Amino acid sequence: MTSRPEHAPVPSPAPSPAPAPTAAAQLLVRIRADRRAQQWVPAFEQDWAKALEDSRHSYSLTPLHDVVRAWQSRLSAAPSVDAFVASGKDDSDGIALEDALGARP
Repeated sequence: MTSRPEHAPVPSPAPSPAPAPTAAAQLLVRIRADRRAQQWVPAFEQDWAKALEDSRHSYSLTPLHDVVRAWQSRLSAAPSVDAFVASGKDDSDGIALEDALGARP
């Protein structure tokens, strides 16, 4: 028998902490240093501009935090993706990045 009543809701997991206020600027520095900077900088800036506009309308920082988290994931996954592509393994049965990481904010 548990001490929690049966009708009590199960607590939800704690949300991930908000990124630091300087996280977007630090990400942009990392993106500019990457070999894919020519493609990624405009994509990040577009994502950031849309999130900024969404934030203005919703009075929430969540869209900005989502962009930072998504780009942090992309940057951390890039070396693994590069290694896989360099390995020459067959990737014809792959899935779209959006299916693996979720839709872009």
